[in-house]
Amino acid sequence: MGLFERFLTVWVGLGILVGVGLGLVVPGVFQGIAAIEFAHVNLVVAIFIWVMIYPMMIQIDWHAVKDVGRKPRGLILTLVVNWLIKPFTMAALGVLFFHYLFAPWVDPQSASEYIAGMILLGVAPCTAMVFVWSQLVKGDANYTLVQVSVNDIIMIFAFAPIAAFLLGVTRITVPWETLVLSTVLYVVLPLLAGMATRHLLERRSPHAVADFVGQLKPWSIVGLIATVVLLFGFQAQTIIDKPLVIAMIAVPLMVQTYGIFAISYVAARVLKLPHNVAGPACLIGTSNFFELAVAVAISLFGLNSGAALATVVGVLVEVPVMLSLVAIINRTPHWFIHTHAGQGPLSKGARS
Repeated sequence: MGLFERFLTVWVGLGILVGVGLGLVVPGVFQGIAAIEFAHVNLVVAIFIWVMIYPMMIQIDWHAVKDVGRKPRGLILTLVVNWLIKPFTMAALGVLFFHYLFAPWVDPQSASEYIAGMILLGVAPCTAMVFVWSQLVKGDANYTLVQVSVNDIIMIFAFAPIAAFLLGVTRITVPWETLVLSTVLYVVLPLLAGMATRHLLERRSPHAVADFVGQLKPWSIVGLIATVVLLFGFQAQTIIDKPLVIAMIAVPLMVQTYGIFAISYVAARVLKLPHNVAGPACLIGTSNFFELAVAVAISLFGLNSGAALATVVGVLVEVPVMLSLVAIINRTPHWFIHTHAGQGPLSKGARS
């Protein structure tokens, strides 16, 4: 691991501080950037996310993607956690904390809005950032692509009805333009660019792909930090004005994230998944498509609503928590079957 990857927690922490600081000092700049959007998708953030995941897309070997169907257990684990467990545990935790444990300090209307924001986070599994987490745990890039793609397809059909059911309403307005455009910007375009780049590099030399990706890795981390700076710059004043509320929202979100990870990681071990499949499978289930959740919360409840605030706190909590889960995965490869690049799974006893 290079300098950027080794100290990623430090860079993310500094990015949060810089984002909040700049958001307070030059709020007009962030307001101007926030206005550069289409269908509630901020195009500047989209560019930085594109820079972040483009190197991962180059590493995808399309000759190996077709083999994923022969190993469906990791995909099944992701789908069960994302659509049959995670949304409902998020809603249950929201009700537990804001209707009971935190009830003395939160008015009923605000509590309901905070729960709504948490639900929107729980119903939106991660799309873009998961490629970063997968790379950091040395995950199978081909398998990760298939997992994310299948989740995106299901999300198009399942997001609205599950959210509507959990929010207790008969109809929910989902910004489909936001969902489709986000998928195109965060997955399809960098994927096509990565395919084209890999094809050209493979024609040049056998080592060209690895060499080029090595040169781009620092830029991938720069894209992540820049995204963090922008997101926290957008919400700097809210973060400063409501520290207690943010802390209360963060508690059930952290319980949810670590709890879902524990369920997924234990299930992955029981299913005897290879480590490079188990890691990304668990991280997809524990992380959120916060860009979509924020956009839907604003559309349904308003920019200054408790629901919008809860989704922003989701961003605040997600990055440091996900980095801690990455550390856990990287320290526990011996719990799983290990797969060498270009080889099949090896049993624990067969590893050198």
